[in-house]
Amino acid sequence: MNPRNLPCNKPRRDVHGGKKSVVRACQDGKSKVVRFGDANMTIKKSSAAHKASYCARSGGIKGTDNKLSANYWSRRAWGC
Repeated sequence: MNPRNLPCNKPRRDVHGGKKSVVRACQDGKSKVVRFGDANMTIKKSSAAHKASYCARSGGIKGTDNKLSANYWSRRAWGC
């Protein structure tokens, strides 16, 4: 599967290069393939404490509002 053929802003599971997911991010006329998430770990968003901790930590990282960043898609997967 070629990530450049994916529809815009639709994350998919694709373990490649140590990352769990891939998305073709499109924003303001720009397009970029973003890979995010550790392939060897699971997210524990069902635990309120884990979710709160992750959302607090990742909120200070740049790219929280930029669809072209991995942090945006990871926070979205966690439901932050």
